Order: sequence, then C-alpha cells, then structure tokens
Amino acid sequence: MQLIYNQLSQMGLTCDQITILQDKDGITVARVSCGTDSYILKYFQKPEHRREIANYHLLHSLGIPTIKVLAATDSALLLEDLACSPVYRLGNKEDMDHPAVAGKLAEWYRALHQRGYDYVAEHGNSLYDESDFFTLENIALIAGKTETENWISWKLLQLHFHDITQKLAKVRKTLTYNDFYYTNLAVAQDYSAALMFDYNLLGKGTAVSDLRNVTYPLSPAAKDAFLSAYGALNQTEALLDDITAPVVTLYFACQRAKIPEWAKEALCQIKNDLPDKIFQLLESN
Repeated sequence: MQLIYNQLSQMGLTCDQITILQDKDGITVARVSCGTDSYILKYFQKPEHRREIANYHLLHSLGIPTIKVLAATDSALLLEDLACSPVYRLGNKEDMDHPAVAGKLAEWYRALHQRGYDYVAEHGNSLYDESDFFTLENIALIAGKTETENWISWKLLQLHFHDITQKLAKVRKTLTYNDFYYTNLAVAQDYSAALMFDYNLLGKGTAVSDLRNVTYPLSPAAKDAFLSAYGALNQTEALLDDITAPVVTLYFACQRAKIPEWAKEALCQIKNDLPDKIFQLLESN
C-alpha cells in the first residue's frame, strides 16, 4: 500500500481511501477516493509493463480517443474512474450482442489503424508483433507437442514457408490493439462512442488480424454492424491471417503443460482449412 501512497504523492494528490481492485503479475489497480472524487490508479512494478504509460501518450499524440489520463509518473497512471464517469460506462457482456456498440467500436478501430500506418512505418521496428511467432521452429514445436507431425498441413507450411513469409513481409503493418475483451471496453452512456482501454499489448500487425480478434466474440448481428462500419478488408491480409493466426494461437497454447480447450479450434483449422488457404494465397497476386 505504501507504494501506492508514494505514487500519489509524486502526483501531488492526497486521498481519503484506497481500495485495491487487482494485484496480479506486478500490476496493481486501485480505486482512489479523494473527497467526492474517485480515480483509478494503475501501478506497474515491472519495467516491461510500464510501456502502457508511453502507449497512452502515443495514442493521445495520434488523436486516438482514450479514457482520461489525469496524471502519471514513470511507473503509474492516474485514470478517470468509469464507475463515476458522466460520459462513459464500463463495457459488459451484453455489449457483444449490441450492433450500435459494435458500430461505434469499429470507428475507434478504424481510426487506430488508419493513423497507425505512418507511425509503424517510421517507428515500428521495436513494437510487439504476433507474426514474429510464425516460424519454422515453432511450427515443428507445435506438430511435435500435438503429435500431429504427419499432417499434410505442416508439410505444406514447411514447403511454402518462404513464399508465405515473403508475402507477409510485403503487407502494410499498423498499430493493433491485440487484447480485445469486453472488460477493456468503455461505452458512452448515450451510445455515441465506444473505445478500448488497457494498452499493455498494443503493438503492430495487419488490420485484419486485429479485426479477427475483436469480431470473434461478437454476435452475428454485432459482427455485421462492426464490419459494415469499419469498411472493406484487404483479402491478401485475410488469407495470411487465416494461415498464421492458428499457428500463433497454438504456439502460445503449447507453452502450457497441457494444451487448453481454447486451442482445439485452431488445431481443427490447421487440419481442415489450412491446405486450401495456402493454395489460395499462392495463387493470389
């Protein structure tokens, strides 16, 4: 608790009450009450997590809407408390079925991607990129751990790996959010806007990869509303994502002692869909 008080002191803030909301993996989230005002403080014990502070500054500089940052130190952020906001509320599971929310969220993602292209082109070399995990070594690791070495899909990936990665290197990369879940969603109370917060996994990638991540949990109606509001997708990007995404998903799954249930869909995609996707990509311009 003293660490929280130290951060607040650096911000020039005194408070009446501190309530710890989460303390996990070196990140402490606390509600700070100061008279009638309430704020959220995020304290990052590990230096690698403090990138979120810089990411808030980056999005502000690009004109991407975020929740309000009221103060910051080199290891903490003081944010508006959405539970008390007159404008926004926290997202909920029902928002995943709401076309109006999905449409407004698509506008936020479109702004992130459109403004992110130039930034990534100039400053993106060190940004986190999930496609970096698409390697021959990781493909072999997955095939071995899942005991599927004889699948034709793995043989095709190995045979055409150079061609696939050549195409992957040519597609434009942009800023990607990478961590979609409704608990990171803020929705305007009048449904005039929606945005994501928590930017610890902000990185670079294709726009299509980010859109796959956000549309997966949406209801069919909400997904249609999102894609309609976002606009047309690049088909080469889509094919590349169909090939690389299940491999990356399975790579992370294979870091665990036991393959989790959520990885089974990616394994089915590898077995049943991947050969056709590879041939479609190779035949495309």
